[in-house]
Order: sequence, then structure tokens, then C-alpha cells
Amino acid sequence: MKKRLLDCIHENIKVISSTQKHEKIIQKIITLTTKKLSQGGKILLCGNGGSAADAQHLAAEFLVRLNPKKNRKAIPAISLATDTSTITACGNDYNFDKIFQRTFEALFNKNDILIALTTSGKSKNILNVLKSAKKNKIPTIGFLGNKGGIAKNYCDLSIIVNSSNVARIQESHIFLGHYIFDQIENKLFT
Repeated sequence: MKKRLLDCIHENIKVISSTQKHEKIIQKIITLTTKKLSQGGKILLCGNGGSAADAQHLAAEFLVRLNPKKNRKAIPAISLATDTSTITACGNDYNFDKIFQRTFEALFNKNDILIALTTSGKSKNILNVLKSAKKNKIPTIGFLGNKGGIAKNYCDLSIIVNSSNVARIQESHIFLGHYIFDQIENKLFT
């Protein structure tokens, strides 16, 4: 058991460390998001399964605060994966492939940003919402894994975590989200 634990720790460190190669893209994400929020926009996030939980987690960091020593106004962010009534109604009345797209199209405005979290980059509901954002000229950011999948083709900016291990990808996504959101919080409230 100890060896397996150490292997997981070392794998986590290796995968998260590899994200430093995306430094320029990370800076572009910080700059773009800060600009859009300053213009009255909001962050819309989505993902499936564990990535849905990560989208909700990151939305909460913006709505409440990331840094407990920083009392600030709420930053507008919403996860498109939290309203079970809407998700199940859309899945039932249309299909599961439209659950994020339908809500996105009802809520977006011109200064918003869509952040999609996906470990595979091939979920139809993620692809559909990314396509809708593109069609409506809303900037798209992808936190991706597994070489980015098809989703990388629909993201204006993307960080592809170099791993096929879902757990390591999601750990990296939450790390990156925390880092990026902390930098945005600092830029908006210094």
C-alpha cells in the first residue's frame, strides 16, 4: 500500500509539474478573463462527473472567495451542471447532449467566458456547448486531458494536461483553476 501511495504522489507531482509548459496560455486566460469580468461578464463553467464537481467548486471560489484573507465582492460565475431539474428536463425533453447548451444559450451575454472541463475532450454535451459559444462569439477556455480530444478544436484557449489518467487530469484541472482564479482575484482586487 505504501508503494502505491508513493507512486500516486509522484505521478501527481509529475503531471501537475508538466502544466508549467502552458505558462503563456495560462497568462492569456488570466488576462482575458480579468478583462471580461471588468466589462461586466461572468464565468460559465461545465463538465461531466468529477469535472462537473470541479466546475461547481471553481464557481464557488469566484462567488465566495478563494483567499480567506481577501474580503471582496462576489465574482459572477455559475456552473451549468448544478441544476438537476433543468438537466433532467432537458435530458428527457431533448437529450443529454444538449444539457449545457440549452442553459448556456439562456444565460450568456456578450462579455461572458465559457470554461469547459473535460478529461476526454469528446463528450457530446461539452462539444455542443463549445460550438454554441463559438457561434455566439463567446470566448471558450478548455481544461482538457487525453490530448484534448475534439474539444481542443472548439476552444480559443486550452490547457491540455499530459495524461490519460482521469484522476491525475482532474487533480491538475483543480490546481490550474485555483492558480488562475487566484491570479484573477488579485488583479481585480488589489
